[in-house]
Amino acid sequence: MFTCNDHTFVVCAYGESPYLNDCISSLMNQKQASRIFISTSTPNKHIEQIASSYNLPVFINNGMPGIGHDWNCAISHAQTPLVTIAHQDDLYSPNYSIEMLRSVNASNHPLIFFSNYGEIRNGEYFDDISILKVKRIILRKLARVGNSSIVRDKRRTLRFGSAICCPSVTYVMPNLETPLFSSEMKCDLDWEAWERFSRLEGSFVYSPEILMHHRIHKESETTSLIQDNTRSSEDLAMLEKFWPKKVAKVIHGLYSVSMNSNTL
Repeated sequence: MFTCNDHTFVVCAYGESPYLNDCISSLMNQKQASRIFISTSTPNKHIEQIASSYNLPVFINNGMPGIGHDWNCAISHAQTPLVTIAHQDDLYSPNYSIEMLRSVNASNHPLIFFSNYGEIRNGEYFDDISILKVKRIILRKLARVGNSSIVRDKRRTLRFGSAICCPSVTYVMPNLETPLFSSEMKCDLDWEAWERFSRLEGSFVYSPEILMHHRIHKESETTSLIQDNTRSSEDLAMLEKFWPKKVAKVIHGLYSVSMNSNTL
């Protein structure tokens, strides 16, 4: 049985995000307190000042910066079996930790927990835009049963794209192999990780409750990768893990249109 002492929020901080303070505040305001620290490859006064104001430790990553490297470093700094990589621009519901622990403890062999989510665009909250509705349709079976250990069901949630919101994910580290993320991927490293996890013995655990809000803005790494077509090439490579190449190309054409929803 996991408790709050078994869970850590690792805040991945980069540069001087104007949203970092709000993200940490949302973690500090959890109804069920968890451990929190900051992990960064770009130490600076902005991060140091915010960390000091909340009395949080800061871990500096060694090696060449990159999303996969940074996320793997963030995970490695944690000393608990449950780890959530909190993205610096996002906000978490006060109920996130409570619902995560309840759901994980209800599963026999959980691999990851993830939740429904909304988006923040230009300071406005959106919970029911089209792309979110599509993802919820893909996840509706998991929403009914709460979790699934069947490989076919886990892969069905991934075959048309990643319906799993990365910053909503908590990793059950004893049941996963490390490193979690590939350093070869720049954008779809989360989708690539879920694909590998889907083959493992264990469950994807899902809460249909909106437990966090993901911020979409022009300065985000995802937006820049979409604009330089890195996302497009990686999407096709991922779709080919689920479909014959000809089918993957057709789905990729349709999927590419939806990527416009990730830009402003």
